[in-house]
Amino acid sequence: MSVDSIGLSADLLKAVKACGYKTLTPIQQQAIPVIRAGSDLLASAQTGTGKTAAFTLPILDALVKSAPKKDGEVVSGQIIRALILTPTRELAAQVAKNIKTYSQFLPITSGVIYGGVNMPPQTTMLKKGVDILVATPGRLIEHLNCRNLDLSHVKFLVLDEADRMLDMGFLTDINRLMETIKQKHQTLMFSATFSNKVKTLAKQLLKTPKTIEVSRQNSTSGKVKQSVYWVSETRKRELLSEIIGVNNWRQVLVFAGTKESANILAKELKLDGIKAALCHGDKTQGARNRALEEFTSGKVRVLVATDVAARGLDIADLPYVVNFHLPFLAEDYVHRIGRTGRAGKSGTAISLVSPKDEKFLDNIEALIGRQFERIVVPGYELNRPLPAQYKEDLDQPLKKNRYQSTRDKNQEVARKKTTKSTINKKRKKPVSTTKYNNKIKKKR
Repeated sequence: MSVDSIGLSADLLKAVKACGYKTLTPIQQQAIPVIRAGSDLLASAQTGTGKTAAFTLPILDALVKSAPKKDGEVVSGQIIRALILTPTRELAAQVAKNIKTYSQFLPITSGVIYGGVNMPPQTTMLKKGVDILVATPGRLIEHLNCRNLDLSHVKFLVLDEADRMLDMGFLTDINRLMETIKQKHQTLMFSATFSNKVKTLAKQLLKTPKTIEVSRQNSTSGKVKQSVYWVSETRKRELLSEIIGVNNWRQVLVFAGTKESANILAKELKLDGIKAALCHGDKTQGARNRALEEFTSGKVRVLVATDVAARGLDIADLPYVVNFHLPFLAEDYVHRIGRTGRAGKSGTAISLVSPKDEKFLDNIEALIGRQFERIVVPGYELNRPLPAQYKEDLDQPLKKNRYQSTRDKNQEVARKKTTKSTINKKRKKPVSTTKYNNKIKKKR
């Protein structure tokens, strides 16, 4: 279906076409008419299929048509008329950016608030007023407590990535917000997956909703090539460096299980001669933004992240995603690999799996209805029978490739620096207390 066929206002259609949109995605085709009809909505579509445009385009169209006017001109930014909640800062920033783009020719103002940054600039923005506010629940509650905003005029409430918000423990905040927004409004819940918790929340918040599910629940894109590499836990980093180096991968998003393991992995990749940046919850928003900018611009080859980046990172044409550790929740696997193969493009996702990860892999396979071949790379096999195709390779002596040589060289340089520093500290003589006291006596 063409974007011309849904009757968007001229200026909104102009902005959409400026983005290069020509046809609507399945979720957009089904959701836009429902939202325009005024019904509450519970919608599920796999990540990267255009959910943001599915709810922002009809909301923008409705806000322009119903905006208050003075002397024939639209008055914008007086009250918050649409509130969009997201689970992470990255997703909030991405949604806000899309809204700015779609509304560039409209008399509509928008803003975004999230944690990790100072509140005063956000307070100033809120006092001036916006038509559409994108927010993370925690920071929104902070501003409500400070009486920096008024939600009594909200006509559209959107919960984006609702399942993730519940996984992150935002249910109490959501209930608190619903008490604040008591007036009649339209509620839209969008999620990459339908979990039982999402369905329970939908029953509480939505009134006779329409349900849309454009793809099989918890499915992954058919255009993403998925592979599992069977390797011991202690040799994962070595294998990752070799895969990136030998194949000359230039833009790789790597998911680690914890902030601590992400820090260690990024440090070790640098020792292997592979430039890497970090993105996780302990980093300030400024540091996370810089890391993302360096990654997208090509200054670093690898972005090591925790699941804070599993949703909201929208990197154009991201070719590779690696699960260094499998996620605890099987559903998060869908979101992680959804960072590649977006908008119908192809991508590659690999997972490094050790024996202790098998239970997580079993859960993922059960969720997506697929069983992966365990690929064993020669030189990284475990103490178990190998597939026949690898036996001949094992008879040949293994040679270091240039990336392994670079790694060993960098690690040797780092070791020498550490040794030299230790020796210098031992050689340094302690300050003589007697001489110091004599100098003080002379000065006196």
